[in-house]
Amino acid sequence: MSNKPKCPMTTVNGAPVAEDQNSISAGERGSLTFDNFRMFEKLAHFNRERIPERVVHARGTGAYGTFTLTKDMSDYTIAKFLQGVGKKTELFLRFSTVGGGQDSSDYARDPRGFAVKFYTEQGNWDMVGNNTPVFFLRDPIKFPDFVHSQKKNPQTNLPDPAAMFEFWANSPQSLHQMTILMSDRGIPATLRNMHGFSSHTLSFWNAKGERSWVKWHFKSNQGVKTLTNEEAAKMSPAGAQQDLVESINKGDFPSWAVKVQIMSETEARTYKINPFDLTKIWPHSDFPLIEVGKMELNRNVTNYFAETEQAAFSPGNLVPGIGASPDKMLQARLMAYPDAHRYRIGANANQLPINSPRCPFHHYQRDGAMAGMPAAFGSDNNQGGGVNFYPNDQVGDGAPVPMPEFAEPPMPILGEAWVKAYDTQGEDNFSQAGDLYRLMSEDQKNQLAGNIAGGLVHATKSVQERMLAQFKEADADYAKRVADVMKGMV
Repeated sequence: MSNKPKCPMTTVNGAPVAEDQNSISAGERGSLTFDNFRMFEKLAHFNRERIPERVVHARGTGAYGTFTLTKDMSDYTIAKFLQGVGKKTELFLRFSTVGGGQDSSDYARDPRGFAVKFYTEQGNWDMVGNNTPVFFLRDPIKFPDFVHSQKKNPQTNLPDPAAMFEFWANSPQSLHQMTILMSDRGIPATLRNMHGFSSHTLSFWNAKGERSWVKWHFKSNQGVKTLTNEEAAKMSPAGAQQDLVESINKGDFPSWAVKVQIMSETEARTYKINPFDLTKIWPHSDFPLIEVGKMELNRNVTNYFAETEQAAFSPGNLVPGIGASPDKMLQARLMAYPDAHRYRIGANANQLPINSPRCPFHHYQRDGAMAGMPAAFGSDNNQGGGVNFYPNDQVGDGAPVPMPEFAEPPMPILGEAWVKAYDTQGEDNFSQAGDLYRLMSEDQKNQLAGNIAGGLVHATKSVQERMLAQFKEADADYAKRVADVMKGMV
């Protein structure tokens, strides 16, 4: 260790930072609070690191389709698009790779974004998920650091696997998702042959004001197909995008079975794991999948930039009957996603036809860049001379008013919850990664070990030792396999 004095981490105004790995929440499992100014600073700066390309999910492919309800969900939610078997809802789905830029390959070993915009009769609901049921983090304050570690080296501008594993070695909560990423599931063969997940826990509430927690699953009806590193290297960089466009053009419409897992509020209070931890799955044996509908993609975009590139998704685009949860990563995305779109596209991003609701809408937001664009429905010309503040005396003449019947039920906070930063590093980060490993075949285990070793061999000895210790916590054979492969690479 160096004897040099420590270099204090500070905020942008020079004040020392006391805590940089855990956000402040109302209780250990509670919602984040608005005094997370350090987290806000990190995420707001992070959203502005690229102009104008998305910082993450830059390379995207989109298509339109239809969601058809096959099971009435009125017992759980007042969301109108989930009422009445046979109900159809138009949608737009954008697939993406996460880490690379617009010029990156469709076949990178990388999670895939799976974002669906449902144009419902009560507004747009955005299901902003991935092709994996978990993620690398459970606390959003770590997100900018995580993405920086996955991007190119700041000096060489080259991929840096050593940095990736250095972050993971210092963040054991990443092990479950890292295991998925490095497994045979890490490179989808096509966008049609992969599942999608909300990953986050969301909520339903019904007409009685009863809340339940829900996870969404989109199961590919084409089956799951993946590629090895060697197979991916032979593919055209735009091959997945080409495959989807051509499949839809020839009438071979891909589809997904839409399913949910549902947990009651009572079950959530006593369940053996934190149901709002994004690094964990809910075991299907405890919360079985319930099929609720079918999603089909059946129409390509007519202009890539106007539609796919300018599509703006936000977990905060919710409709009555569907809400958020105390998932800390989700709580931060409620702020960070619309903030990114206001920066990248503008304050009126939702006036663009791709983002505009298909139902009438009325609000008091005015002005800003691109104000007055003709939207798909609703007002244009910056809403003309109508009143632009509330409350007002024109409510009887058609001015919009709040609708209290759509209020979400109140959400309790843990009793005697203290507002502070909670360190979750000591939670169980390994058991579900071990469960996943033990489900793999011998070939899958060997692929996993080889994919990890190929990057980990570039890391320092300290990082290697810490990663192997994590693998051993998950399963002793996991660690042994990776170590054996690395020995053969030296």
